[in-house]
Amino acid sequence: MAAHLKKRVYEEFSKVVQIPHEEAPAKKLRLSKPSKSAALHIDLCKAASATDALQYLLEFARKPVEAESVEGVIRILLEHYYKETDNSVRLRIASLLGLLSKTNGFSPDCVVDDVINTLGNEKSHQVLAQLMDSLLVIGGQLPESPAVRRRLVQVACKLLSDTNFGVRNKCLQLLGFLGTVETPLTKDGEGPSSSLGPKHPTVHPTEHPTVHKTEHPTEHPTVHKTEAALKAMLQLHERGMKIHQIIYEQACRLLSDDYEQVRSAAVQMVWVLSQLYPESIVPIPSSNEEIRLVDDAFGKISHMVSDGSWMVRVQAAKTLGSMLQVSPHFLEQTLDKKLMSDLRRKRTAHERAKELFASGEFSSGRKWADDAPKEKLDTNTVNLIASGACGAFVHGLEDEMFEVRIAAVEALCQLARSSPSFAEKCLDFLVDMFNDEIEEVRLQSIHVLREISTHITLREDQLDTVLAVLEDSSRDIREALHELLCYTNVSTKECIQLALLELLKNLNKYPTDRNSVWKCLKFLGSRHPTLVLPLVPELLSTHPYFDTPEPDMDDPAYIAVLVLVFNAAKSCPTMPALFSDHTFRHYAYLRDSLSHLVPPLRLPGRKQVYSLDSVDSGCGSGSVESAKLFLQQSLNRVSTIQNLETPGAQDLLNFTIRDLQRLGELQTELAGAADFCATFLRCQLLLMKALQEKLWNMAVPLCPKQNVTATAAAQQILEETYKLEFLYSGLESRQVATIHHVRLQAKTLQLVLTARTRPGLDLPIGSCEKFLQEIESFQRMFLTELPHLQDSFVDKLLEIMPRLLSCKPLELVKILQTTLRQSGLLQLRLPEQIHRATATIIEPTGESDNPLRFTSGLVVALDIDATLEHVQDPQDKVKVQVLYPDGQSHVIHPKPADFRKPGPTRHRLITQVYLSHTAWTEPSQVEVRLLLAYSSSSSSPSSSNKSGWSDSIDGLPPAEAAVEGTIPFSKPVKVFIMPKPARR
Repeated sequence: MAAHLKKRVYEEFSKVVQIPHEEAPAKKLRLSKPSKSAALHIDLCKAASATDALQYLLEFARKPVEAESVEGVIRILLEHYYKETDNSVRLRIASLLGLLSKTNGFSPDCVVDDVINTLGNEKSHQVLAQLMDSLLVIGGQLPESPAVRRRLVQVACKLLSDTNFGVRNKCLQLLGFLGTVETPLTKDGEGPSSSLGPKHPTVHPTEHPTVHKTEHPTEHPTVHKTEAALKAMLQLHERGMKIHQIIYEQACRLLSDDYEQVRSAAVQMVWVLSQLYPESIVPIPSSNEEIRLVDDAFGKISHMVSDGSWMVRVQAAKTLGSMLQVSPHFLEQTLDKKLMSDLRRKRTAHERAKELFASGEFSSGRKWADDAPKEKLDTNTVNLIASGACGAFVHGLEDEMFEVRIAAVEALCQLARSSPSFAEKCLDFLVDMFNDEIEEVRLQSIHVLREISTHITLREDQLDTVLAVLEDSSRDIREALHELLCYTNVSTKECIQLALLELLKNLNKYPTDRNSVWKCLKFLGSRHPTLVLPLVPELLSTHPYFDTPEPDMDDPAYIAVLVLVFNAAKSCPTMPALFSDHTFRHYAYLRDSLSHLVPPLRLPGRKQVYSLDSVDSGCGSGSVESAKLFLQQSLNRVSTIQNLETPGAQDLLNFTIRDLQRLGELQTELAGAADFCATFLRCQLLLMKALQEKLWNMAVPLCPKQNVTATAAAQQILEETYKLEFLYSGLESRQVATIHHVRLQAKTLQLVLTARTRPGLDLPIGSCEKFLQEIESFQRMFLTELPHLQDSFVDKLLEIMPRLLSCKPLELVKILQTTLRQSGLLQLRLPEQIHRATATIIEPTGESDNPLRFTSGLVVALDIDATLEHVQDPQDKVKVQVLYPDGQSHVIHPKPADFRKPGPTRHRLITQVYLSHTAWTEPSQVEVRLLLAYSSSSSSPSSSNKSGWSDSIDGLPPAEAAVEGTIPFSKPVKVFIMPKPARR
């Protein structure tokens, strides 16, 4: 009874009522940063001396300043500027004014007046020059403030009369950088004149103070002032202001200035005027004749090739190459050292006597010097062309500085490309440069001769000089010469025989040049079929009556001869009649093994059917257009996949992927686009298989195999998307957005699968936050492409984004699972021009059975020679991977100097890989392949006040680190190696 009573008492009086407690909103802390200006003010007030103040300013310059604090800091600096008496401290403050004006997000228009006011009382020329430099920086930061720029120009004009050259130089720089002609300035720079500039402004000496200062260079005889004035005028010209022709005479006088900086600027000014007024007529000094301005300027700049400063000589030689409007007789005179007067060669005494004898007039001897020339010539003045212009390029090619020689070679190339006659005349000079002692000069000469090869034909003596370079130890030189021979015309069959002999010597001395030599002989034979024809019996060692022994097909020299002959036979139908029976067998073998070097031939009386014949004959523009149409139709057919059941949709994707892969094999022009589309459809197929009904309607323990398959599919989709993004070039923004959309689907699938394998569908909060960050990053990166992604997976996620941010992880996973399974196939837009990055390893070939033997523990060098196609920035992305039989893998990053660029989309990798391992009992194969490194990271989302699962954060966490990886993009090559034990 007592127990029952006790229970009733507890029931009646111990009732607990829970009152819902409203959680107080979390207090948000606002972190206030200390004021930069206050800290700087305190430091400067603590400075006991100028040295301490300089130390504080130097320390302050190393720290970043926020844009909102810049104005306050500048005010503090200006306040201390007026108080400071030491010039060095004021100089440092003046430099900080310009440095702070460059801060991103800060507009310096609010401090322009304060900085200009400091110029009034400043007595130090160094500080004044530094203030002008800061004003120049401020003007550059305000391109859309013409009023501020005009005021800065007026200030510069007033200070042009300063006695210090440093101040004048800064003023001239400011005028050149900020000066305009909308309000032309008067001569004294007092202010704008009443007249406005013309529609096409022209810088005239009477209108612009810069030109006015250069009009009288002896007014203040300083080199810095004249140089700065010329550079300011050139800068005005670059900004669209036309320089007046009247200053041409003054610029020509400055070519003989005592200072090389002035002469260098004068060369550029003369060139600018020659391009502006090429057909203007200028008088010739000490003569009544006239000449075109471009011809006169060409002669004067040619004279500067013999200048005392090598920098001026380099600039003069480079400038000559761009003067394409010069008359041919002036151009050809640069290759002849004979001095000309009135464009007539000075006759020798013998020639004058011969002329007198032919005319019947003889000297009587009674009158002194009656046979002297009638005209008197001053040796110091040559009328039509300066003496330095005679043989200007000859002097440049023989200069002691290799920079001048390179500049002269490049100038010859530019002039020769526009004049075939000049190309023939300068051929001997360029060939002579092949013997230069500097490798860079030799290489540049070869490249130049390659560019003008369409205008020239080499004689036998010239070819002999060219082929001597094949003995060079530099691989770059030899391969450049092989490239030259591919596009060069020769005159006789002896030249072909000489070239073949030297190339075979090169092949014997440097076996690694095998592919380059074969390629060279391929083009040499196809360009000269009629010259190769009489050499065929000698080259193939055939005899009309006796059988000759069959050569060895493993001999690279014999293959080189066959490549030359077969390529010549393509354009010479009578040549196959000279072949032996074994030559036809060798042709069939080489046609299969080296199809890129041996062309298809129609041999008489033989059934030769090759699959590549139809491909070569059908690779016209029509076949490419039909292939593009087929590719587009395939993508359109796949877009109807939403109306099919799952088995039929998967079959359609499989068939389309197979067709696209075959299309890429047949049409090399569309290989990149076809492979890209096939890879994208493969990702969609994997996603479709992973989202089958059977997997998602059963519990996880009942279908473990399906879960493993789906997890592997999600990982494979991620890898394929990285290949799509980084292995292909020429992608548009829409294609990149589509790739990121598929990647987001794969990450969603991974998140859902991870939740399914955990008890109670429990996920850590960090994973959910990270996924939401991915969605916001996608929206921020592809905001312009979102209209093209309507009704897609990411479009649905963005619609319910507020709900995703407020729900719990369990509900989030269910929403993502439903949305992912309801998402359809995103249609891919056909790329306009897309290429796949490829790599082909030439060396090592992997065909040799002889192992590389080396002592265990030491290293052996393995030469790597590979060709890269459509790879951007290979110096940073391409790596070499070595995979040993025991599973060890080494990744080597080649040096930047190991990469060459023979073409616009092609690179060449020539490097060495060092292998090392412990002792083995048998030789084993080591795999070598090339990898393409990539780094992918999403931009950090902007901080927001959206609520998440945790009350301790105000927004989403920062972006994750970059995803880095490598993609194999070359076939692996297997090399036999055998480390042997060291002898004891």
